[in-house]
Amino acid sequence: MSGTTTTKAATATKYMSWVTLALMTTSSVASLRAAPTMAVYGLACVFLYLLPALLFLLPTAFVAAELASGWTGGVYKWVGEGISKPMGFLAVWCQFAMTIFYYPSLLAYVASTFAYIINPSLASNGVYVAIVIITIYWAAVFVSSQGTKTVAGLSSMGLIIGTLIPGVLLVILGFVFLAQGNASAAPMDSSHLFPAWTGLASLVLIVNNFLSYAGMEMNAVHVSSLRDPGKEYPRAMAMAVGLVLLIFIVPAVVISWVVPSQNLSLTAGVMQAFDGFFNHFHIGFLTPILGVMLVAAALGGMLTWLAGPSKGLLLIGRNEGYLPPILTRVNKHGVQQNMLVAQGVVTTLLALLYAFIPDVSSAYWILSVITTQVYLIMYVLMFIAAIRLRRNQPDHPRGYKAPALIALCGLGTVSSIAAFLIGFVPPSQYGSGNGLRYVLLIGLGMGVVGLLIPFLFLRFRKPAWKTGAPEEALA
Repeated sequence: MSGTTTTKAATATKYMSWVTLALMTTSSVASLRAAPTMAVYGLACVFLYLLPALLFLLPTAFVAAELASGWTGGVYKWVGEGISKPMGFLAVWCQFAMTIFYYPSLLAYVASTFAYIINPSLASNGVYVAIVIITIYWAAVFVSSQGTKTVAGLSSMGLIIGTLIPGVLLVILGFVFLAQGNASAAPMDSSHLFPAWTGLASLVLIVNNFLSYAGMEMNAVHVSSLRDPGKEYPRAMAMAVGLVLLIFIVPAVVISWVVPSQNLSLTAGVMQAFDGFFNHFHIGFLTPILGVMLVAAALGGMLTWLAGPSKGLLLIGRNEGYLPPILTRVNKHGVQQNMLVAQGVVTTLLALLYAFIPDVSSAYWILSVITTQVYLIMYVLMFIAAIRLRRNQPDHPRGYKAPALIALCGLGTVSSIAAFLIGFVPPSQYGSGNGLRYVLLIGLGMGVVGLLIPFLFLRFRKPAWKTGAPEEALA
C-alpha cells in the first residue's frame, strides 16, 4: 500500500500544470520596456501587436514545442539534426550573438529610467547613457564571474516588481486620468485602429515586436512535463498569449494617452508616462520609487541571463570544437569569464553609439533592430529544421505534435524573412534623416556579428579546439 502511494506521489510530482507553464512563459516574454516603442502609434498599437502574435508568436510556440518534446539539447540539436551541425552552430551562435546587441538596448532603458531618479534631463544625454551601459555591464560581468547563484531568484521577482505592479498602477492612473475629463494625447476613435500608411517606414516598428515575442522556444522544453501535452500545451499557450498581449498592449495605449508621440522617448517613455501621471495627481515623489523598481527588475533579469546563452555556446564550442580554447576557458568558479569579457568589449563599443549618435532613441532603435535581425536568422533555421525532421524522421518519438506543422513553419519562415527585410527600412521615428547610414549600420552589425564571425570560426577551426566540457561547466 505504501509502495503504491509513493509511486503515485512520484508520478504526481513529475508533471507541471498548464497554468504554471503559461505563467512561466508570460514572465519570460512580457515586459514594459517595449511599451514606448508602440505607444507612438496610439490605438493602432493593438493591431501592431496582434499581427506579429498571429504571424510569429503562435508558429514559434507550437513548432518549438514539437522539437523540444522530441530532441533534447535545444536549438543546436534541432537544427543540427534537421539540417547540419554547422547550421546548428550558426543557430546557437545567433541565439548568443543577439544578446550582444540586447544588453546595450536593455541598459539604455535602465540608464534613461535611472535618470528620472536623479535628473530627468539626462535621459536624452548620449554620453551619460553610454557611461551607464559600460559601467553596469562590466559590474555584472564581475558578479557573474564569481559564480554567484543568489541572483537566480531575481528573474521571478522581476515579473511582479518591474512589470505587474508598475503595469497595473499605470493602467489605473490612466483610466482615472481620462475619467476626470482629461483629453487623450492620442486619438482613440475607430479611424485610428490601423496605422496611417506613409510607405514601408510607417510599419517598420512592427519588426521590434518580433523580438518582443522571441524566446518562446526556450519555454517549449517544458512541454514534456505536462500530463497531457496535446491538450494542455495549446491551453497554456492561449493563456500566455492573452496575458502577454495584455501586458504589451494596455500599458502602451495608456502611455499614448499622456505623452504625445512627438515627445515620446523610446528608452524613457515608461518613466515619461509615470512622471506625467504623478505630477498630474500631485504625487511626484513616487517617480523615483517607480524608477528604482523598474531598474531593479531589469538588472535582475540581466544578471540572470548574462551567463546563460554563453554557457550553452561554451559547451557546444568545447564538445564540437567550434571555438578556440581562449574563449572556452573557464575560471575557478566554472564560469566562462573570457567569453563574457570578449562580449563586454563589443558591448562597450556598441555603447559608444549612444555617445556619437545625437538622438538616444535612434541609437536604441538601431541596436534593437540589429538584435531582431540576428535572432530571426535562428528562427528561419529552426522552422526549416522542423519541416525536414517531420519528413525525414516521421517515426521519431515526439511528446507533442504541432497541428499543421508545414503551414506553421511556412508562415513563420515567411514572416521572419519579411520582418528581416523590413528591418532595413528606416522608421519614421529614426531621427538622423540619413537612410543610407541607417541601412549600413544595420547591415554591418547583423552581417559581421550574425554571419561573418561564425563563418570564420567554422572556417579556421582546428581539431585541438575539441576539448570536451569541463565538469565545472556542467554543474
